Amino acid sequence: MPRPILVPVLGDQLTRNLASLRRRAMDDTVVLMMEVWDEATYVKHHKQKIALVFSAMRHFAAELREAGWKVDYVKLTDPDNSGSFTGEVARAIERHDPRAIHVVEASEWRVQQAIEEWADRFACEVEILPDDRFLCSHAEFEKWAEGRKHLTMEYFYREMRRKTGLLMRGDGKPVGGEWNYDSENREPPKEGLKAPPRPKFAPDDITREAIELVEEKFDDHFGSLERFGWPVTRDQAERAADAFFAERLEQFGPYQDAMVHGQDDLYHSMLSSSINLGLLDPLDLCRRAEQAYEEGRAPLNSVEGFIRQIIGWREYVRGFYWYFMPDLESRNALNAQRALPEFYWTGETDLRCMADCIRSTRDNAHAHHIQRLMVLGNFALLASIDPRQVQDWYLAVYADAYDWVEMPNVVGMILYADGGKLATKPYAASGNYINKMSDYCTGCRYSPAKKAGEGACPFGPLYWHFLDRHRDRLESNHRIGRIYATWDRMGEAKQREYLESAEKFLDSIVPASKEWARY
Repeated sequence: MPRPILVPVLGDQLTRNLASLRRRAMDDTVVLMMEVWDEATYVKHHKQKIALVFSAMRHFAAELREAGWKVDYVKLTDPDNSGSFTGEVARAIERHDPRAIHVVEASEWRVQQAIEEWADRFACEVEILPDDRFLCSHAEFEKWAEGRKHLTMEYFYREMRRKTGLLMRGDGKPVGGEWNYDSENREPPKEGLKAPPRPKFAPDDITREAIELVEEKFDDHFGSLERFGWPVTRDQAERAADAFFAERLEQFGPYQDAMVHGQDDLYHSMLSSSINLGLLDPLDLCRRAEQAYEEGRAPLNSVEGFIRQIIGWREYVRGFYWYFMPDLESRNALNAQRALPEFYWTGETDLRCMADCIRSTRDNAHAHHIQRLMVLGNFALLASIDPRQVQDWYLAVYADAYDWVEMPNVVGMILYADGGKLATKPYAASGNYINKMSDYCTGCRYSPAKKAGEGACPFGPLYWHFLDRHRDRLESNHRIGRIYATWDRMGEAKQREYLESAEKFLDSIVPASKEWARY
């Protein structure tokens, strides 16, 4: 018998369309799948995220075996588990004596650095294949980015539309005459707004085993497992996609920025965790959305908004991540130094918006993009919280969070810590934005109508405090600079009232009592 090819499949590569599997014959291949401590604990991931990844991996291994593949699956609890990808590959080489290793490049920088050392470490040939599940290769993004002062996502998105032909006319123009319908996608929530519930999937034996493992081994991690219902197989993920296209895509556009207390999902697809694991094909989802528009089942603004999130934003942040790594993770252009507040972990705050978003994060390992950006992220920006601590928090608490997608969003979009490479302005906002786009302010201890002093919503004073302390940097920004004229017209007494209110609130913040996110 010839020596086999060893094909490591990582936990976010759970598709039979993976480049390393497409090119191999079953009888000449050993598929290696590994649960390792390093990946479960480099940050203290949400309990649901660990259970989701392990369950999805185990289901995918069973699917491969049923299809005829030889799968060498290493469980976390195996007594000789080395704890690392490299260690498990070394042990697999001892077991199978492969003539070569074929592996698809990792999505995260630190894992890719380890993979690139394998050729020097192991005696067999190592071939690293590009991850062609993404539309835009690293080289293609670098070519697009070269020479640009600002890497504006909108222009990248248009290139991806042209490349895929999605929502494009035969003459090269966008369907409907506009590239972007975001201006139509900012409806505040109507009273009583309630979307159809997303499908949730009862744990089977494999998932229950993964949940029990997490409860035993990761009991000190953030989050609850009680409401676990994520898709863990391709079939389940496809059923979740079917439900979104049938029941929620139509209203996704208008209400994608809306926030309603206790309505955790609204019209959002809730498919990002399945896409990032490999259970769903992102381009296929975009084509299905386009078909819904063509058949009159969803309006253009909803369909375009959904497609933009995938072939625009998702592809863009992946390219941005690799273009600026490894320096991106240490960027801190605004010199933010404050420790992450304890309430990011406990949810114990009188700010009703923050408490609800953190509750949803704890219970579901999910909060939608506006909750992440304009509530949780906005507070971190205004309060000058250390970017590394914010990165760790976002990476730890969300089921769809991986370094490549989390880091650009936090460093660039949320905190402006990259100095404006990703976003053309800081996404800073007062409590008025949250009041407009949510029902959070109703019943809150704080009032956005009161601008400063006791009972005032802290977001207002924090907003002006942020602008004041960063005036030298931000006043020349054409998208935000004119706000300083409003600040100057207030007069010294009013300015002092805002600044003192902000400083009093900042002094009241209790920092996290321990390193929740990292061991």
